[in-house]
Amino acid sequence: MTTITAAVTEAGGAPFTLQDVELGALQDHEILVDIKAAGLCHTDLTVASGALPFPLPGVLGHEGAGVVRQVGAAVTSVAPGDRVVLSFTSCGLCEGCRGGHPAYCVRWLPDNLLGGQRVDGSSPLTRDGKEIGGHFFAQSSFATAAIADERNVVKVSTDLPWEHVAPLACGVQTGAGAVWNALQPCPGHSLVVFGVGTVGLAAVIAAALSPATRIVAVDLVDERLELARELGATHTINPGRVENVVASIQEVTGGGAHRVVEATGNTKVLEQAVQCTRGQGEVAIVGAPPFGQSVQVDVNFMLPGRKIHGLTIGDAEIQSLVPAILALAEQGRFPVERLVRTYPLADINTAVEDMSAGRTIKPVLLP
Repeated sequence: MTTITAAVTEAGGAPFTLQDVELGALQDHEILVDIKAAGLCHTDLTVASGALPFPLPGVLGHEGAGVVRQVGAAVTSVAPGDRVVLSFTSCGLCEGCRGGHPAYCVRWLPDNLLGGQRVDGSSPLTRDGKEIGGHFFAQSSFATAAIADERNVVKVSTDLPWEHVAPLACGVQTGAGAVWNALQPCPGHSLVVFGVGTVGLAAVIAAALSPATRIVAVDLVDERLELARELGATHTINPGRVENVVASIQEVTGGGAHRVVEATGNTKVLEQAVQCTRGQGEVAIVGAPPFGQSVQVDVNFMLPGRKIHGLTIGDAEIQSLVPAILALAEQGRFPVERLVRTYPLADINTAVEDMSAGRTIKPVLLP
């Protein structure tokens, strides 16, 4: 047993509390990582609110980065002392994994978001001798150390500050992957991003590195729209300041968007995202509403080649995408630092408040 400090979620809607918990022994395919930074994501808050069936009390956190302390007997990809980013895990055996799309692994939901335990049913975390929810995205990195799977660990070589590395684990690669892996704008295309938080701003940066020539950021917060312009948006629209957001987008894109990233998780906004496209336009759904929500789509409107597709973590293959973004960040071409504000792990509830109020785009916790 290894005693660590972790931000524990006792029950849905309860604040995080720092407590001592125990990490169990490593299994053969697992890695013990000393966490140096962990990003705070809206997915963490959704689970902490009790909106998803993750077992609580438990430890969340799925944008971890740190240094390998120990490896299991079967681990070959990393060694103690390596710097790593912790992202999502996958089985490596199903059709999605074998086809190079581990984000669509058949075990993605139970092994990352909902289960709170390993495949064998055990949790790596205990408190007072009793198991608590852990293994969140195969890491539970709101802690001073975490046990990860070999499949969700990316070895990195960089001197960038930890707080600029951790967000690549989920939010940044989700936005970048939506543009590069899914939408793949062609020369001269227009690309619209609804919601410019971490994911949306990462999509804006990625679009600015693509052949898209009109990049439109849509958000209700003027300060975020200003930042989006600084990061590559050519146009910005505040829906609260225009009479018809769909008509405004159609005007600035010259007849409708070629590509759209919907990053708000609001189904009404998703309907607008679809409506603003031109023929053969594509919408990538990145923001996730609560389970069970749906949208209305005019079938005849879709017939001229329009497409809507869902997306999990940018359809990322993490061993390729994370190092690529990291290299761009080191070159100054992917300025992750513009999104980040750091907080001590002990101030996690302040970070939650600031993110929820829009005062911070990407809080990163430093244990």
